[in-house]
Amino acid sequence: MSEIKDILAKLLEKKVSLEEAERLLRANHVEEVGDLAKLDIFRKTRTGTPEVIFAQNKAPQMVIDFTIRFLESKKFAIISRYNEDQKNLILESFDKSNEYDLIINALGKIIVIKEKSYNFPKKGGIVGVVTAGSSDIPVAAEAKIIAEVMGCKVVTSYDVGIAGIHRLFTPLSEMIKKGVHVIIVCAGMEGTLPGVVAALVDVPVIGVPISSGYGMGEKGKGALVTMLQSCSPGLLVVNIDNGFGAGVSAAIIANKITE
Repeated sequence: MSEIKDILAKLLEKKVSLEEAERLLRANHVEEVGDLAKLDIFRKTRTGTPEVIFAQNKAPQMVIDFTIRFLESKKFAIISRYNEDQKNLILESFDKSNEYDLIINALGKIIVIKEKSYNFPKKGGIVGVVTAGSSDIPVAAEAKIIAEVMGCKVVTSYDVGIAGIHRLFTPLSEMIKKGVHVIIVCAGMEGTLPGVVAALVDVPVIGVPISSGYGMGEKGKGALVTMLQSCSPGLLVVNIDNGFGAGVSAAIIANKITE
């Protein structure tokens, strides 16, 4: 933190302007955890996007060590794509504590831990989240949690894919009436739904290809190609199963509109 003190001292001594001090404080600040990782603890200050602990392939104790550092510096920590061993150690470490609240979304494989006194600020953005089928819900749940953590209200409608496209119109109409600023659409198989939604609404649509399908379309490749090739304007596409990226992008767009 000595660098921060130096910047503030220069500001008090009028060696830098207020604008220059703000720019320097927003510059990348990294906290190291042993020789294992460099945590970008000021990412939210700099970009508005919180850093998430991606738990996949990490040892359970490593996840706990990272979580403690984030709680110390930011008052909250977000863990995504956890496994059962990691979840059990997280529960053992924090569930009985009087200091923290745990929010566990088993579908989205994402955990939010925060100090009881801390509340995520509301920014005013409204995000819609739609899935083509029930198999797409885990990725949609990840996107939902991230958008909420970033201060958005989230409106959801699941299992409204084109195999029964009549199911889409009522929930989509309700989302528009509620003033959504952007809609996330998760779809596997051939991935048609995001293009259909983009053709029906006047807000940006973020398509998320889901890793489901047969043969040539396996692992989300068919859905990804369909979304990238869509002729519907206003459709943006993130990588396969990237609920985190979709949630972040949607929140940035929605919150910017309401500033």
